[in-house]
Amino acid sequence: QVQLVESGGGLVQPGGSLRLSCAASGITFTQYAMGWYRQSPGKQRGLVARITRTGNTNYANSVEGRFTISRDDAKNTTDLQMDSLKPEDTAVYYCNAISVANVLNQYWGQGTQVTVFS
Repeated sequence: QVQLVESGGGLVQPGGSLRLSCAASGITFTQYAMGWYRQSPGKQRGLVARITRTGNTNYANSVEGRFTISRDDAKNTTDLQMDSLKPEDTAVYYCNAISVANVLNQYWGQGTQVTVFS
């Protein structure tokens, strides 16, 4: 079965950095666009960053210039490098995979908590 497993979350001070990783299994990784979403209490889940099969990227305005999404097709992983973290970045971060050929094939990880607090 398909699994997306996130890791790398934790507690960090404002201005600090974290690197999140998502390991995918059960899919042909190169056929999927990958993304990171986040959700904080009282808010809807929203896009943070996404990357296509060919490496094109999109970022939420609130994180552009601070976060970088990448993918490693040899390892079936996608990472999110988060720099210059702010308290408002505090959220549960979710990995997402969506097939470019069939939109019904979309999967979510279990989430990892990121807390930015001094």
